[in-house]
Amino acid sequence: MPTTSSLNVFEEAQAEFEGDYPDFAKFGWGPSVHAEVWNGRHAMFGWVFLCATAYAKGHGLFPGGDSLLDLKEWGTLATISGKNTISNERAIILIANAHCFAVGLMATLAPNAHVDPLMLDPAEADTPSYQRAIARQPLGVLPDMGFKNWGLTDVAEQMNGTSF
Repeated sequence: MPTTSSLNVFEEAQAEFEGDYPDFAKFGWGPSVHAEVWNGRHAMFGWVFLCATAYAKGHGLFPGGDSLLDLKEWGTLATISGKNTISNERAIILIANAHCFAVGLMATLAPNAHVDPLMLDPAEADTPSYQRAIARQPLGVLPDMGFKNWGLTDVAEQMNGTSF
């Protein structure tokens, strides 16, 4: 159960942000529970990507990982600085990150009706996804860490996105 003082601080921060930046606050930006859920999703994705990269490196799944990219073939895409080029392994990881960024960007710009939108549109206030996004309550400084919150739940997303 969140403490009263921790909720007061969070609510004060939300009110201050809404007063300073009303155009951004109406879309769910700033200190909000919605933002913490999205931060948590990105944190969980980051850990999955990190673990997958470590697994691939540990099992030699990067073809020719230690070989450097050819500057004549790849041009400036292959450079770190000057004429030093990156390894094939590093290029694969870079392209995988760019792919994941593009998928996330598409999900943000054109969300499906059954998922939470990143930017809340007040014109769509009657949709279930909008209602679900604004109905979440802050967890407070000491969230309930009970077994009911384990796994892929809204509370887990919020806890992963919270900065303590």
